[in-house]
Amino acid sequence: MFLSIFDIFKVGVGPSSSHTMGPMSAAARFLEALRGGREKEPGAGTLAALGCSLHGSLAFTGKGHATDRAVILGLSGFEPASLDPDRAEALEAEVRAKGRVTPADLPSLVFNPDTDLIFDYEETLPGHANGMVLRAFDGAGNLYMEETYYSVGGGFVLTARELEAQKQGGADALHAEKAAEGFAHPFGSAQEMLAMGRATGKTIAQMKWENEQALAPRDQVQTRLDAIWTAMDDCIDRGLRMEGELPGGLAVRRRAKAIHDQLRAEAGRNIAQPHVVNDWLSVYAMAVNEENAAGGRVVTSPTNGAAGVVPAVLRYYRDHCVGATEEGRRTFLMTAAAIGGLIKHNASISGAEVGCQGEVGSASSMAAAGLCAALGGTNEQTENAAEIALEHHLGMTCDPVGGLVQVPCIERNGLGAIKAVSAASLALRGDGSHFMPLDNCIEAMRQTGIDMNSRYKETSQGGLAVNLPEC
Repeated sequence: MFLSIFDIFKVGVGPSSSHTMGPMSAAARFLEALRGGREKEPGAGTLAALGCSLHGSLAFTGKGHATDRAVILGLSGFEPASLDPDRAEALEAEVRAKGRVTPADLPSLVFNPDTDLIFDYEETLPGHANGMVLRAFDGAGNLYMEETYYSVGGGFVLTARELEAQKQGGADALHAEKAAEGFAHPFGSAQEMLAMGRATGKTIAQMKWENEQALAPRDQVQTRLDAIWTAMDDCIDRGLRMEGELPGGLAVRRRAKAIHDQLRAEAGRNIAQPHVVNDWLSVYAMAVNEENAAGGRVVTSPTNGAAGVVPAVLRYYRDHCVGATEEGRRTFLMTAAAIGGLIKHNASISGAEVGCQGEVGSASSMAAAGLCAALGGTNEQTENAAEIALEHHLGMTCDPVGGLVQVPCIERNGLGAIKAVSAASLALRGDGSHFMPLDNCIEAMRQTGIDMNSRYKETSQGGLAVNLPEC
């Protein structure tokens, strides 16, 4: 198993990695298939029009998550990492007005979002809760090309065939051997990770660094890693400056700036209570998730819905912890990515698949491990920190009100950050030995997700999403 740190941490736009970034990337991939002429239907005429149907969670909460905008922009040739979020609304309006998209290196194509983008609430596709079908047609309306995509969490997208091959390959020893090829420390479980650390005398972060260097030289990895932190830090700062009401119709107001102003004023008068550190953690996380809710630029950590936890704890490390260093920051991110990779590989980071335990729970586990490692924890203590944080998110549902990544998502990131720091602190007070291994906790999360009713898995059909204020 190997997931690059840049698979876990990706720069993109809000409000959702699985419902916004994933569909946009899928649409961009479909354009590439059209440019290459792959699998064109026999007898089809000249390419003339496009269509898309959204299924499962993408249908139920797609409008609140701006999935329609994501598909429109993706079919126009834009991708999450390079899209200017400030232009997104105008670009969407232009397509809706013209009823056409004009992607590069393809003809102008008919695509009217009002009729050609279908939210299918009846059919859930078999591969994953986040399914979508993209279609192209010739001038006579005959099918030109069709592809099914699944947005599997964290901005990752697979075709139906890729998803099936992944499922088949997971149990194939030959596939596993090939996946490990070229990586110095190809751990697929926390147990293997700890064993490799003991055998080599290396930390989790050092092993992760060496794995990354199988793909790129260390200086390139470090440059990209530092850019990821800069994007996280910038997102916090933007969120702490912004005021006003978030889009979507719930009339939720941004609170991060006001809270931050209060905290700074109290610090200047030296009147703050000891527990105020929790407010600092919360405000950093809320700043990120308010930016995400507004469709701003964020870093999947490992998802958009949970994008505030890791940056908040890392900002806490930099600004509040004694002895914080740049190298400690890099250790934090490398360690966090290693844990996120294990969770994604062995369970899921998709709220539509396992609920919010897979999003904020995973993020809190990653942040706890990162902080523990940055503060000098051993590999065993770091694994313990990750397990503590994940364990105490088990069973958490994903029930966003109105299908928007606002209530309870924004505050939930703050609480996830607080739990991460508490987990790291508890682990550092011990010697790394503990009752429940991280691997078993990850498996418990996977099983809990399987058993969880679909109403509580990003469909907004249960929980908080249907228990709304009466006035």
